[in-house]
Amino acid sequence: MKTIGLIGGMSAESTTVYYQALNRLARERLGGIHSAELVIRSVDFAPIAALQAADDWAATGAILAGHAQALEAAGAEAILICANTMHLNYDQVAAGVGAPVIHIGDATAEALKARGVTKTLLLGTRYTMEKPFYAERLAAMGIETAIPEKAERERLHAIIYEELIVGVIKPASQAQVLAMIRAGLAAGCDGVAFACTEIGLLLDVDAMPAPTVDTAIAHCEAAMDFALG
Repeated sequence: MKTIGLIGGMSAESTTVYYQALNRLARERLGGIHSAELVIRSVDFAPIAALQAADDWAATGAILAGHAQALEAAGAEAILICANTMHLNYDQVAAGVGAPVIHIGDATAEALKARGVTKTLLLGTRYTMEKPFYAERLAAMGIETAIPEKAERERLHAIIYEELIVGVIKPASQAQVLAMIRAGLAAGCDGVAFACTEIGLLLDVDAMPAPTVDTAIAHCEAAMDFALG
């Protein structure tokens, strides 16, 4: 089994999902009491979030590239950036290491295609929904995207940053995001991408009214494919 390096902490809540999912997948695929070979660098998210808000993505990229290099030095044979938004820095991170950096968008596109989705509602932070880096990655793999209206995008961003990343789950927020999903499906989407690694903490992917991909889980599945390939 190859060793996977995780750049986590963005947020710590969803990094827990990565740790649990990767170990579950190792156990399911290998049987017995197998678990995943992992190295983790968990960053302090507050400075990262401040740089995001300041639109200083060069600075966030330098920070993540440094963490990737540390993971590689510690034995990581592939690296995961455990956050959708921070894939805005994918090229900078990938350029800084020799190990492959497994892109969450690629894993998401493959999972959507496996479910027969051709146009997905993209739910995530404001950065992920509004900046082109994520939609373009999916488009290159044949998946069209749509996003909620502006007021809904602002509300979803607030739910993520004010609630989910600090472990708060509110029924009212669940209802609001589900309403966004129903509106997106009514507008022509045939699937949903939880393109924020915390949304799977809020809603049950298997209970959605259309084929839905939890990007954190898809990312972990792609990583385990690599680790055992």
